[in-house]
Amino acid sequence: MEDTVSQHQPQKRVVVCGGGIIGVCTAYFLSKKGAAVTLIERSSIACAASGKAGGFLALHMCDDGPLSSLARTSFDLHRSLAEELNGAQSYGYRPLTAVTVSIDESEQMSNNSNILPPWVDGGVKPGEIIGTTETTAQIHPQLFTRALLAKAVAEYDVKVVIGKVKSVAVEGDGVMVNVDSSGVIGGDAVVLALGPWTSKLSEVLDKFRVYGKKVHSIVLEPKDAEAITAHALFGTYYPVQGADPIDPEVYPRPTGEVYICGPSVEAEIPDGPELVYPDPESTQVLKKVAGIVSSHLKEANARVTTEQACYMPCTDDELPIIGEVPGMNKCYVASGHGCWGILFGPATGAAMAELVLDGHASTVDLNCFTPTRFATDKYDI
Repeated sequence: MEDTVSQHQPQKRVVVCGGGIIGVCTAYFLSKKGAAVTLIERSSIACAASGKAGGFLALHMCDDGPLSSLARTSFDLHRSLAEELNGAQSYGYRPLTAVTVSIDESEQMSNNSNILPPWVDGGVKPGEIIGTTETTAQIHPQLFTRALLAKAVAEYDVKVVIGKVKSVAVEGDGVMVNVDSSGVIGGDAVVLALGPWTSKLSEVLDKFRVYGKKVHSIVLEPKDAEAITAHALFGTYYPVQGADPIDPEVYPRPTGEVYICGPSVEAEIPDGPELVYPDPESTQVLKKVAGIVSSHLKEANARVTTEQACYMPCTDDELPIIGEVPGMNKCYVASGHGCWGILFGPATGAAMAELVLDGHASTVDLNCFTPTRFATDKYDI
């Protein structure tokens, strides 16, 4: 990826609200193009979904729909950024194989399966390979987000402010962002990348809706981590006879950890990410799934290091909201990326930088993601 800085005179000042992967990628590409960027984050960098997601990347799984270009462009950008940031070492970037499985403790694992690796030795019935090392990969999303921001700070002078965004106002040719810890921060433009908290801002309440789906996950530390190969599992599991299935996902990481997440459910968003707590019943199910999938992940052979939950930012039509906020000149939004937020981060950031600084995005066509598609809808948040 070329490291050129476009000539914008005078230097444009942009305030980015949100320190998750979307906000950090936007800040990175804005600053790389020559903008003076201030990033505002309420708690800590990648403390919400960007720090608690699986980090799965897929080139092709959004094909045949409006997300295809965004996904494919971003997959390639992830690969380029991994070379630029030494991602294999700094944040666990690696290609992997993705497989579907049925999980049932009454199942007997077939010893002659040519789809599943040896460490998957429990009540699992193999399905099909849905991703290869050419089409699927992974990162540790929190480490990636923090590594990218560190580069933006060190090389492009991005400023980071810790504080809660209280309000955003357009005044004349600029914007004013009121932050509880720092007062008013002015700029020529502002980007709202607050994930599921985006719609908590009163200024955008009646323009579009971003809501949260709560997702639980656990992180395990197997005793024999070297036996766990780079195979992501997409499972179907019936927790109780006759009950609806859940779809756990299992992601071994090159750090030796194994990440497992469960289903998502729409839930009310708390005031801030520091107030998000896991439900013990949900994490207990994931621990049970781990033990069914593999003897290496049973309680006796693996330590649970983390039990957590996060809120995925979602929209009513299941497409991200990326573009200028209706009626608010120089105020932009990038949110609602759902389960693909980690994948979509780089392409969203690159396209937002072009939109803010050049007036249009060339990296990805953003027309179908514009917030104006909700212009006639009113929501009570």
